[in-house]
Amino acid sequence: MEQGHARALKDAGMKATPKRLAILEALYAESGYASPEELWKRLRDRFDRLGLPTVYRNLEELAASGVITKVIHPNRQLYYFFCPNREHHHHFVCLSCRKVEDLPACGLSALEQEVSRNIGGKVLSHILQLNGLCGVCAAAAGGTP
Repeated sequence: MEQGHARALKDAGMKATPKRLAILEALYAESGYASPEELWKRLRDRFDRLGLPTVYRNLEELAASGVITKVIHPNRQLYYFFCPNREHHHHFVCLSCRKVEDLPACGLSALEQEVSRNIGGKVLSHILQLNGLCGVCAAAAGGTP
């Protein structure tokens, strides 16, 4: 999969450094989102010099370029997720098992029109993240999925 990660970096105009590739590989192997500290602990033995600030910086650069996705947790901690879907979409985040699911429908075009009509503004981008429990975690918690 390293070729695919190198291609994603190249497409984003970023250099495919060994550390960036390792971070993408680690995120790709996750079943859900991961914190910078978790990634650093997983990768620090692979590199002679890999500090936590380097991991943070690379994650921010990767997120800013659209290669990975930031997950904003209610605990105010930032997490990151590798989403291969390059189409416009949003995410549902399970706060229990950390699973991240694509939501292909956007539904925000009416809100963008409201911004234009009511305040004369123009929406350039938006981010929508829904937090909750996935079907498996909701059922385990005694709720219905």
